Amino acid sequence: MNQAATTLTKVSLENARILVVDDQPINIQVINQVLGDCYHLRFAKSGQAALDICLSDPPDLILMDVVMPELDGLTTCKIIKNTPEISDIPVVFITSLQKSEEENACWQAGGIDYMVKPVNPLPLRNRVNAHLTLKFQADLLKKLAYLDGLTGVYNRRYLDEYLIQQTAQAKRSNQPLSLLMVDIDYFKQFNDEYGHLFADDQLKQTALSIKKTLQRPTDIVARFGGEEFVCVLPDTGKLGARHVAESIMQNIAALKITHKLSPHQYLTVSIGTATIEAKQDYGTDLIAIADKHLYKAKQTGRNKAI
Repeated sequence: MNQAATTLTKVSLENARILVVDDQPINIQVINQVLGDCYHLRFAKSGQAALDICLSDPPDLILMDVVMPELDGLTTCKIIKNTPEISDIPVVFITSLQKSEEENACWQAGGIDYMVKPVNPLPLRNRVNAHLTLKFQADLLKKLAYLDGLTGVYNRRYLDEYLIQQTAQAKRSNQPLSLLMVDIDYFKQFNDEYGHLFADDQLKQTALSIKKTLQRPTDIVARFGGEEFVCVLPDTGKLGARHVAESIMQNIAALKITHKLSPHQYLTVSIGTATIEAKQDYGTDLIAIADKHLYKAKQTGRNKAI
């Protein structure tokens, strides 16, 4: 692993978030004493509470008790592993059960490790550190696989997966979800006039400008193809989407990239917007609606958002 990746992993470890799931306060207290000064800890006293936290604010690692009332640790882990948006959270079981069949049940449920109570502090720290390191290295490799090679923003593969996740999240929480389709106006003419290398540089500049415009960590931009980009805006209604679209247009115009074959004389973008409002049909094809609105924007003069 190169130096940059090592540095990123170290930074991630320093900010790692661990969810401790145990119905016994004394066990929570022990783990807090061992790990509390190294990581950001959250606590849940039931399987259902753990699921709620995972869905709203996913941790980097879960330390899970097995024997709990109502929803036990094994069942909770199985639910996590069968829920796509949280299935990659590693689960380490910490339990008083010691029989081989009980340990096997932890592996079969989807756990990545198994420790017996009472926990030994040093092995706990070392194993948590090892699992978090592997998790962050895997996340880094996955992120690199999800980036567009030219522009550095997310690629189509990531967009497809992220949109599925955020649609499911919007449905669960009854929140709106918006999508913007951004297309650079007259880019073919720009390419022909200024050459591919210069055009590629301005494509990168445009992508960076869009990325900088998005303020929240959950707002993402991905290259859809060619000179088209898509922004996914969770928990954003029509007015918010319109505001973001106008900000993107203003920021790209502020770059003042000369385009003498455009009636606007500068590089501009057209944007199609689409929104699922709260409690509406979350099966709506946002990309199709945004594409339709983008077409209308381009047909009616470009350099506008509809």
